[in-house]
Amino acid sequence: MGFFPCSRSPLLLLFTTIFLLTSTPISGSNHFQDFDITWGEGRGKILENGELLTLSLDNYSGSGFQSKKEFLFGKIDMQLKLVPGNSAGTVTAFYLSSGGWNHDEIDFEFLGNLSGEPYTVHTNVYAQGKGEREQQFHLWFDPTADFHTYSVLWNPQTIVFSVDNTPLREFKNLEKMGVPFPKTQPMKLYSSIWNADQWATRGGLIKTDWSQAPFVASYRDFNADACIVSNAPGAAYCTSSEEDITPWESQKLDIISEEKLKWVQRNYMIYNYCNDANRFPQGFPPECYA
Repeated sequence: MGFFPCSRSPLLLLFTTIFLLTSTPISGSNHFQDFDITWGEGRGKILENGELLTLSLDNYSGSGFQSKKEFLFGKIDMQLKLVPGNSAGTVTAFYLSSGGWNHDEIDFEFLGNLSGEPYTVHTNVYAQGKGEREQQFHLWFDPTADFHTYSVLWNPQTIVFSVDNTPLREFKNLEKMGVPFPKTQPMKLYSSIWNADQWATRGGLIKTDWSQAPFVASYRDFNADACIVSNAPGAAYCTSSEEDITPWESQKLDIISEEKLKWVQRNYMIYNYCNDANRFPQGFPPECYA
């Protein structure tokens, strides 16, 4: 691994503020080092010598955590086991966000359901404070029975949402069509669990059954192969080698992954904003025609 200046890396030319970046992978063998529990008054816990993190929700409060570090592009992986049983009314969110009014954000949200009914995986992308790019999916497995790996690949060309290395969604950089794309604002990783029974399950028809509380989501095996950002004097740098450019920097879907994406969207997609004419009577957003 070696350092190279931002002038040799296109993704780093996007900075207007000077940062220090390093692409050394972060492994989540110790969540004490990677995350802060930010709210919940003890309902968020780091257990098993830092290898397991849990968030819980009861009728008084939910809970949440955030990463200690910020990232600008990379591949973020984490294993989650979602709330089992009757999780109707609950939402577990797992997302990257820069914060602020004109924030960028890359969202996974998991909307609970009655026992035996499928979770809804809600995805969205915000750029410069604008979202409204929702796609929703069911999964082809029970996400409460075991841990599964949820991933975000984010580079200057594309954003890919994946589960167990199977892509659910791709949001390409279409700035040439006037579509904003997250590329200049570093983001932290956040997760939280909260009550959203006014809308989360069947449009709010199914309410949270508090007799089932506490509702617990579990996390392990965090990994970030990404540029890590910190304020620092001097030029911006990112670790890499000339012979082996960081794979995520130029990664895109190969033929096999594109076929997997088509399979998921054909069989498991339940909502796509690009098909919702009622929301866009004046015409769909330009990316829908790409």
